[in-house]
Amino acid sequence: MFVNFFIQRPVFATVCALLIILAGAAAIPTLPIAQFPDLAPPQVGVSSFYTGASAQTVESAVTIPLEQQINGAEGMKYMTSTSGNDGTSNITVTFDLNRNPDLAPSTSRTASIPRRDACRPP
Repeated sequence: MFVNFFIQRPVFATVCALLIILAGAAAIPTLPIAQFPDLAPPQVGVSSFYTGASAQTVESAVTIPLEQQINGAEGMKYMTSTSGNDGTSNITVTFDLNRNPDLAPSTSRTASIPRRDACRPP
């Protein structure tokens, strides 16, 4: 039978196995590469500082006005924000997967964010 042929000739079986492996390794570069969609949605980060302010002050004077201006950005999926006791405010805006990642930052930049003259260190 077919199996007995290879059992009786182990060197021939080894050479055949090595030839199959080499043929597979030689064929790898010729295989097409499928383009996969981006798994991570495009994100834009906005950081601001209000030196000497508490987290509540930063949230009410900086984070909330920024969120209100950014909220209408085209293709926005969701937004997360944090306000720290060290006067920092970080906002992360996540856009849809079908949104061009190169256009996402320019979309959020177009929101006009007025300066607040009332923001003074506590």
